Amino acid sequence: MSAPPSSSAGGALINDVLTDDELRGVLARLGPEAERDAFGLVCRRWLRIQSSERRRLRARAGPAMLRRMAARFPGVLELDLSQSPSRSFYPGVIDDDLDVVAGGFRNLRVLALQNCKGITDVGIVKLGDRLPSLQSLDVSHCRKLSDRGLKAVALGCKNLRQLLITGCRLITDNLLIALSKNCLHLEDLGAAGCNSITDAGISVLADGCHNMKALDISKCSKVGDPGVCKFAEVSSSSLVSLKLLDCNKVGDKSIQAIANFCHNLQTLVIGGCRDVSDGSVEALALSCCNSLKSLRMDWCLKITDSSLRSILSNCKLLVAVDVGCCDQITDAAFQDIEANGFLSELRLLKISSCVRVTVAGVRNVIEYCRALEHLDVRSCPQVTRQSCEQAGLQFPGSCKVNFEGSLSEPDLSVDIFF
Repeated sequence: MSAPPSSSAGGALINDVLTDDELRGVLARLGPEAERDAFGLVCRRWLRIQSSERRRLRARAGPAMLRRMAARFPGVLELDLSQSPSRSFYPGVIDDDLDVVAGGFRNLRVLALQNCKGITDVGIVKLGDRLPSLQSLDVSHCRKLSDRGLKAVALGCKNLRQLLITGCRLITDNLLIALSKNCLHLEDLGAAGCNSITDAGISVLADGCHNMKALDISKCSKVGDPGVCKFAEVSSSSLVSLKLLDCNKVGDKSIQAIANFCHNLQTLVIGGCRDVSDGSVEALALSCCNSLKSLRMDWCLKITDSSLRSILSNCKLLVAVDVGCCDQITDAAFQDIEANGFLSELRLLKISSCVRVTVAGVRNVIEYCRALEHLDVRSCPQVTRQSCEQAGLQFPGSCKVNFEGSLSEPDLSVDIFF
C-alpha cells in the first residue's frame, strides 16, 4: 500500500486549493458556535475568514478592547453589551464605550444595552448620529436616559423596528412624537414603567407608526381608554401583542376596541385593569377566537365565570390564562368548556387566590386540558395537595402544580407565556 501523497510529491495543500469564498462556504455549513470557533483555530487565514463572517457578538469590555473587537469583527450586525441587573458592575458600559461602538461597528443592526446604568444621553446621541442602519435598540433600565438622547436615535435611525425603553422613567410623550415623525417602520415599542407617557403620546404614535406589532405600556398609569382605543383602531391588522399591566385607567372601552379591530391579537395583558368586566372580554373571546394564545387578567375584580368560560370555550389556540385574584371565579367557569368540540392546547392556568374554586373545578380542568404543564392554585383554600389526593385527582404527568408559596414570588417558568 502506497503512502498518502505529500505536497512535495504532487499533493496540494488545502489553503492552496480553496479560495476565500469556498472557505466561507465551508464555514457556513458548520452548525454549533463551538464548531465555528474551532474553524478559526486552524490557521491565521481561517481565523481572518471566521472573524469577518461573525455576525453576533456579546462583550463586556472598555474602549480599548472594543476597538480591537471592531477591527477583528467588521461584519458584526448584532452587539450585546447588556449587564445583569443583580451582578452588574458600576459604571460598566459608559458613554466612551458607545463612542467606540458608533465609530467601529458602522453596520450594526441590533444593539442591546440593558441595565447599563452608566450611559447617558451624550452616548446615545452618538449612536443616533452614526448608526443609520440600526433596527433594534434595547436600553431598558438605563435610568439616566431622557427624551434628548433617544430623539436623536429616532431622527438618525429611520429604519428602527424595535425600541425597548422599559424602566426609563424620564421618557415623555416627546419621544413618541419623534418616533411617529421619523420611525415609520417601528413595529415593537416596550415602554413599561415610563409613567410620564399619556394618552396624547400613544395617539400620536398611532398616527405615524401604522405597522406596530407589539406595544408594552404596562404601569403607564396616565394611559387610559382614549389612547388605547386610538392605537387599537390604527394598528388593527398588524397588532399581535398588547401589554397594559396595571394601567388602571383602561376599561371596557379599550377591550371592546381591541375586540372590534385587532383580530390577529395573540397576547393580551390587562392584569390590574380593575374596570374591565364580562361584556368586553366575551366580545374579545369571539373576535380573537382564532388568534388569541395568552391572556393575563389577574386582579380584574369584575371578571366572573362568564368571561373565563367564554375564553376557554372559544379561543382554539389558547395556551396560557391568568385569572389570579379574580375572586368571583367559581367551578362553573370550567363546566361544559368542551362543548365547542376542539381539543384544548392550554398549557398554563393560574387561578391563585380564586377562593371559590374547589377540587371539582380542578377535575374539570385536567379532564379537558390534557396538554396542561403549569397549574397555579396557591391561596385557594379549597384546593390543597391533601384535598386533591383525597379526591383521587390524576394530574397529567408533565403538569407542575403549584400549591404553596407567596404570590409575590415571581415564577420565571411561566413568565415566558406573557
